[in-house]
Amino acid sequence: ALPDDASTAAWIRGGAETYEGTPYTFLGTHDWELRFDVKPRPGAALELLWGSKNDLRSAVVQVNGQALPVSGGGDYKGFRWLRVPLPETARGERYDIVMRAGEGKAAFIAEVRLTAPDGEPGRPSLERPCHRVSGSLKKGAEAFTGEAFPDMRKVWDTPSAALPPTLGAGREAELFRLCEKHARQANEALYRSRAFIDGWLAKADPETGLIPRNLRESRDFWNGRDSAADNYPFMVLTAAMTDEALFRGRLLEMLKTETRLTCRVGRIPDDYSFSKKGWRRERVDLDAMIFDGAEYVKDGLLPITEWLGPSPWSERALGIIDDIWANAAIETPFGKIPTLNFEVNGDLLQACSRLFWFTGERKYLDWAIRLGDYYLCGAHHPTRDLGKLSLGDHSCEVINGLSELYVACAHAAPEKREAYRTPLREMYDRILAVGRNPHGLIWLTVDPRTGRHSEELTDNWGYNLDGIYTAGLVDGVEAYRAAARLALGSLKEHYTGAGGMCQSNTADGYADSIEGAITLFNREPVPSAFEWADAEIRTMWGRQKADGVIEGWHGDGNSARTSLMYALWKTQGILVKPWRQDVRFGAVRDGGAVCLAISADR
Repeated sequence: ALPDDASTAAWIRGGAETYEGTPYTFLGTHDWELRFDVKPRPGAALELLWGSKNDLRSAVVQVNGQALPVSGGGDYKGFRWLRVPLPETARGERYDIVMRAGEGKAAFIAEVRLTAPDGEPGRPSLERPCHRVSGSLKKGAEAFTGEAFPDMRKVWDTPSAALPPTLGAGREAELFRLCEKHARQANEALYRSRAFIDGWLAKADPETGLIPRNLRESRDFWNGRDSAADNYPFMVLTAAMTDEALFRGRLLEMLKTETRLTCRVGRIPDDYSFSKKGWRRERVDLDAMIFDGAEYVKDGLLPITEWLGPSPWSERALGIIDDIWANAAIETPFGKIPTLNFEVNGDLLQACSRLFWFTGERKYLDWAIRLGDYYLCGAHHPTRDLGKLSLGDHSCEVINGLSELYVACAHAAPEKREAYRTPLREMYDRILAVGRNPHGLIWLTVDPRTGRHSEELTDNWGYNLDGIYTAGLVDGVEAYRAAARLALGSLKEHYTGAGGMCQSNTADGYADSIEGAITLFNREPVPSAFEWADAEIRTMWGRQKADGVIEGWHGDGNSARTSLMYALWKTQGILVKPWRQDVRFGAVRDGGAVCLAISADR
């Protein structure tokens, strides 16, 4: 609800950064200290113009020494008002308020109003000052960056003292040293991912065994777009690599429980409340459920399927996608589609293109082509027709999804590849023309028609460039390859210490940025980008607590996902089974060969 302007006693607005045209202050980098020269009294409240990028944000508001945890945001982009009642026990001649980041994604706030209760004399117009307000920014306290596992730190940081006696000097010794270093780095990645599982399983609902959406205000429910899409799948993948009994036992049972409890329209999931022992939403919201199901498949079930092959998880993915399209009700010139949500259609483009490869069933490609036609052959072209284009999380999925469809069509529907070639290249060329900074990184938002862009970069830069690079592989466009190499080559010099690319100071922000780099330098090995990733992942790991939990929200799974990708890079895809924490193995490519070093404490 909007605040009652007539009750506003004092206010402060603005900040150094801008989103959706509104200046704001970001609590991820600075604490916002405010002094309101208003005498405390019962009934007063803060009204916060609270930002969201389709995500949950958190803060701690300290009022005259009393700390209040605050969270808000969700399914909107921009700013909405959030009311925070002030403690009636506040004492003194004024309000001294400090706002700082909470757990999870840090809040960004455009305006703070102090509203006084009815009867407060001298309430001003919002256009003239009355009570004095002063504000200052102080560099925020860093999130936990200690060492969660001090006993392992020495193991991970100490090179092997001696070379194997069979090795000579020179190149062989150099390769062994590099393999041995990679072994320690991979061991840390796998150990931390395994600890992440234990941390979250300890927080599971005791009756169902399902994990909650987060460990704060959403502790009472499991949902498709967060619990199922972002956290649970990377518990499964970690266990598949490190703990076969857990993988085949409790984590498979969680899939069976989730399927039994959450399917509401066919096999499409809906939110399950632990306290209600049933649906969190009383009424069916099909569009929200399609969002949940598409996210679950694209973000979670597809990575599992691509690692395992056919499995109960791939069956769940196919069932959800089949039933989403069975409920497609939106008429277009190209056939019915399930939703108009840009992010969800990107999810479906990626999911259907990949499931076509996985199954060989033409229906998945045909469904993806329906969406490709909608965006490339109609009146919804992303850079020509849609106005402002967001290239961040929850919106860049179409940019990548169209390239995945393009690859599939190049092999299985060449006539569609020809139809898509010009509009697809038009989209990518325009993004490269107006959507990048001089270092090749991607702006968070851009208006493709005017070239105006946000001041923020997106930590999803690699996902966007992945789509562009992929199309370049199909058509042999050297400029698209050069775009990826420019970004990779800029990281170490310009973005060391900024893994989130200035958008979010969270482990999730670091994760998205690092894995974008890993995906690209898997094809385009830029040595300085390797060094950048090695440094940035240490910062991401520094957010993990001793119990294995990272930041206490569903984004924790994304950190585990990035750690697994990092480990597979450092081992060149090699795993040891059964995995043990004392076994360290690493690999390096040397021309046409792969060199492997392995050691064990026992």
